[in-house]
Amino acid sequence: MPNPIQGQRFWRAPHINRRVFFRHAASAVGGYFLLPERPMERIAYAAPATKATADNVIFILMNGGPSHIDTFDLKTGPWLPANYEATTYDGMSFAPGLFPKLAEQIDSISLMRSIKPWATAHGLAQTWLQIGRNPVSGLARIAPHIGSVVSLELGPKNTDQTLPAFLSLNTGGGPAQGYLAPEHAPFYVSPGGGGLGNTSHFDNQTIFERRYGMLLDMDKETRDAGVTGSVSVEVAKWNDSARRLMYNADVNRIFTFDQAERVRYGNSGFGNACIAARNLLRAKKGTRFVQITSGGWDMHANIYTAGLNAGNANSTGRQFDAALGTLIADLKTDGLLDRTLILAMGEFGRTINNPNAQNGRDHFMQQAALWAGARIRGRRAIGVTDDRGAESREFGWGRDRDIRAEDIEATIYSALGIDWTTIRRDDPTGRGFEYVPFADRDLYGPVHELWD
Repeated sequence: MPNPIQGQRFWRAPHINRRVFFRHAASAVGGYFLLPERPMERIAYAAPATKATADNVIFILMNGGPSHIDTFDLKTGPWLPANYEATTYDGMSFAPGLFPKLAEQIDSISLMRSIKPWATAHGLAQTWLQIGRNPVSGLARIAPHIGSVVSLELGPKNTDQTLPAFLSLNTGGGPAQGYLAPEHAPFYVSPGGGGLGNTSHFDNQTIFERRYGMLLDMDKETRDAGVTGSVSVEVAKWNDSARRLMYNADVNRIFTFDQAERVRYGNSGFGNACIAARNLLRAKKGTRFVQITSGGWDMHANIYTAGLNAGNANSTGRQFDAALGTLIADLKTDGLLDRTLILAMGEFGRTINNPNAQNGRDHFMQQAALWAGARIRGRRAIGVTDDRGAESREFGWGRDRDIRAEDIEATIYSALGIDWTTIRRDDPTGRGFEYVPFADRDLYGPVHELWD
């Protein structure tokens, strides 16, 4: 397990005792819940200023760990295929041969290149990214997904709550709502264009309506006498939310699209999810946080002839480009891009220089990410790595260190106008649940340089 302060520079904060600061930092990976006498109140006297430029988030988890030096931190060398067409946009290197659709949207894209993961084990790093904290720390057992926190904070502000605030597309599992109420759990869907499945009764709608009415009649007394937080109330809320999705033409239209639309988005499972994400934001039926899982990035072999084959429209890289590039273009046309934060990244990067003996790349402790929308400044990179992509040379933000998963979590919250330093007092442990770890010590924070 990596040492969180090894090889890393820390910024100076005049209101923080540096001995305490490093004591907290050294405990980050081992589990900060073990730190004795940990104060539970914030040091800050006022809530920090958030960017609040986004109403929605589309978070794309590139499952498997994409090669940073072939995607968002492009490095040229004898290994790089000529058809990647390495190009520099205002000093930012990119591969329009691999990502032609994204290159068309480069003015809306910022690449973050000074990111360092805490681990290179798939499951551990994927969970860390989604809950914004160490998965083996004490409070991680009750930690909600970032999307569940967004649901908690912004869901009640929806005028239409037909759909859950947090939808997870093409995932089927993973971190859930933690200790938060069930309505903040991710709603899992794998869209195929044929509507939302399992929303009709196998007998028929008439019989269903009669039986549902009988259920309401039988449960009326229990519902009326229900105590907030009781099982009966929770079940009733669950039934009500499910009922809103059944025989609902508006909901069904969100997940219905034809072959021409699928082809325009690359004719892939990832493309289908991007169409659904666009439709969800267009419909304004309550969803605020959409996670899309894009698989196939664990490229230990044949990286240029298979996964990142710029000449094959069906390769993982080209399918990713077709879907995300078209999504950004459509949201821009709709006028939704300025209020939608898009983030695409994996759990870690991949080895540098020449490919391995299998012509692939293995796990590596450096990575990069793509950001778009929410009025961020496009056509530029945050951070600079060395010529090989091995480590950060310029961090590109005020804290003057590598960017971590916790900082990315804080950036998402800030974009949505959520106070990332929030400490809730309703957690089961009674110790206080921090939206971002070490909120009381300002150890992590948003990368506001995306906008500045």
